[in-house]
Amino acid sequence: MMGLARSIVAAALLLWTTTLGLAADRVVIVLDASGSMWAQIDGKPKLEIARQSLRTVLQSVPADKEIGFMAYGHREKGSCEDIELIVPPQAGSAAAVSTAADRLKFIGKTPLTSAVRQAAEALKYTEDKATVILITDGLETCKGDPCALGKELRAAGVDFTVNVVGFGLTADEGKQVACLADNTGGKYIQASDEKALQDALVETIAAAPAPTPEPAPALPPAAAPEKPEFNFIPAVVLAEGGDPVTDGNSWEIYKATSDGTRGDYLATEYGAYKGNLEPGDYMIVARYGEAGTEQKITVEAGQVYKPLLTLNAGTLIIHPRPSEGAEVADGAAVVIAYPGVEMPATYYGDTKVVLPAGDQKVTVRIGQGEVTETIPLAAGKVVDKDIVVGVGHVVANAYYTAGGDKADGSGIGFKVFKAKKKIDGTRQEVAYAYGPDSKFDLPPDDYVLTATVDLAVVEQPFSVKAGEHQDVKIAINAGVLAITAPGASKIEIFDAKKNINGNRKSLGYAFDEKYQAALPAGDYAVVSEKSDNSSKESTVTITAGERAELTIQ
Repeated sequence: MMGLARSIVAAALLLWTTTLGLAADRVVIVLDASGSMWAQIDGKPKLEIARQSLRTVLQSVPADKEIGFMAYGHREKGSCEDIELIVPPQAGSAAAVSTAADRLKFIGKTPLTSAVRQAAEALKYTEDKATVILITDGLETCKGDPCALGKELRAAGVDFTVNVVGFGLTADEGKQVACLADNTGGKYIQASDEKALQDALVETIAAAPAPTPEPAPALPPAAAPEKPEFNFIPAVVLAEGGDPVTDGNSWEIYKATSDGTRGDYLATEYGAYKGNLEPGDYMIVARYGEAGTEQKITVEAGQVYKPLLTLNAGTLIIHPRPSEGAEVADGAAVVIAYPGVEMPATYYGDTKVVLPAGDQKVTVRIGQGEVTETIPLAAGKVVDKDIVVGVGHVVANAYYTAGGDKADGSGIGFKVFKAKKKIDGTRQEVAYAYGPDSKFDLPPDDYVLTATVDLAVVEQPFSVKAGEHQDVKIAINAGVLAITAPGASKIEIFDAKKNINGNRKSLGYAFDEKYQAALPAGDYAVVSEKSDNSSKESTVTITAGERAELTIQ
């Protein structure tokens, strides 16, 4: 994964500085946060690869680049309106974008057409140059037409481009979103796996126009002295006396201002770099992982410069485990607040990262379990450590009757509460999930699990021990009622028994001619209404574990 990240950094940074940096003044990244991003590529969730790639690339984006960040499908399951501009386009927003991506949930649908339109509007694409970068692993699921949108935005925009990364799409699927890029003069990048992602980025960079070089200074009439092959050969070490770092590191080159600060950004290079700089003052920034340092140099004609920069950093390796002796939890979040950071970085699963020396505050989260440790890290040293969160693993399912059929429809939900009630009689909600085989990682304690299957709600207590795996099976003592009412505009289900005031409790309804729902065993009244306000009523008895079908003519 680290090798891929380095390759992505190299390619993606060139992509920013060529394809994007030259094409537009302002950029909005649109990230697909739909539930399908949990799918894996070579054993890693796509969302993890996307987060880590964004975080690594954005570390070396010049501070004056105006970047915005938008996501869809991250707040509501099944909503086509779940689109949010989380970070408005602005200079110096790279850290905010990384943090926003790390905090996203991935649960919803794929309204990519509406998201790109909103991103274009946020960039004021009819007034200024603008570029939208869409990273999606799925196709439009909210009836939008990306091909038509591309033509519309291109016609109305001043200089508007959409670049699309099809992350894990097949070739046929890619054709359905490539038109969004093609119709705006942008690039479509096919990335079916890790290697394809790297190759696609390299191909795009190679096709990008190179920046126009500054005109060379006029030479004096006298013959110029013989020029060395390279006049700038920098080296970087983690600690004084250490071996030079030659892989995974980066070099940023800026013009130096008169007060010794960074001026115009010139280039980013990687690894064991050798190059040539024109005479003048420069600020050289060396980065490796989360560590960085800078040094000013003055280049004179005919001289060779070999500056040595010291990062004063070490390597931290964290293995997050749910319990003693358990395998590493690939989905575990590893949050590291290292010296000097304002917004801690988040990693996932096995984590290896270079950090500034000092006390590292490491928080590991697995499900609802969390543990924090402070780990001293000396310059040039490697600390390899297991962090055990101490959680048990629970798989929850609902059954219509004990030993009967498992509920596996769309209306299934589970909530976990603390068993001990608060002073007001309520319980603290701990976690929730939807669908059969819902999974929870929980700290040791006593809990109550509430299962909801359509209109049936049942709760069951259970306890968790660290390292324990258990299946919690809840019998909801319910059956399924399927109602057909031809010509009806509304179907409503009531308790059969009236209360003391002569009213019946409404349990559920649908504005349709058909309605199906799970119900606790018992007697019910069903009322169908037509658009002319006429209504008909029928009764039905539900038996646990059985299906009842009712037709109201």
